[in-house]
Amino acid sequence: MSSAAMSSAIAATVNAADPIDISAIVSRETAVSALAKVRDGVITGEGPTTRGRVHFSRALDTQDVDWCVRILTASAVDNVPVSRAEAETLFEINDASADRLDEGLFDDLLAKAVVHHAASASGLPVPPRAIALSPNTAIESWAPTQAVGVNLEVLEWISSQMRGKRRYNRALMTLAAMLVGAATLPMVQELPGMLDLGM
Repeated sequence: MSSAAMSSAIAATVNAADPIDISAIVSRETAVSALAKVRDGVITGEGPTTRGRVHFSRALDTQDVDWCVRILTASAVDNVPVSRAEAETLFEINDASADRLDEGLFDDLLAKAVVHHAASASGLPVPPRAIALSPNTAIESWAPTQAVGVNLEVLEWISSQMRGKRRYNRALMTLAAMLVGAATLPMVQELPGMLDLGM
């Protein structure tokens, strides 16, 4: 067998063993489908993203977060903004996870992804996903820090996603408070616990 054929066979074996083929993520729509597999694994504790490890239903661990990061930063989507559908699927993962074993990594990822979407949907510049969503990048280094230029409809969408949730993302709520600003204080009051964040 030639070395090229052997490399191809090894690559096929690796991809077959990988529950989600990251190279097959070619658009934000395929990223949403892949994130849905992570969500389903969190809900049931079974499925391709939980294979080979103990995973309880309604639990979210660091490997689940790693899958989300790998999906969201796949090379085909890295230079496009996070879509609303991707952000909504992350909210679904957040809602599905009653037990957290992720050391706070998912809260950080969710906040960054939602703000990436909100800023880009408002016409504001955002860095590539690999930079913006990295746990090593402070969100304050790229996220807008005031409501100037942020689309009100996007802020209302964030508010609707957070309203009535049993798990609150402190990082996202702090950033939403900064984005909303004093000019839209009545909407801030709808965000659970927002006024407790020292605005």
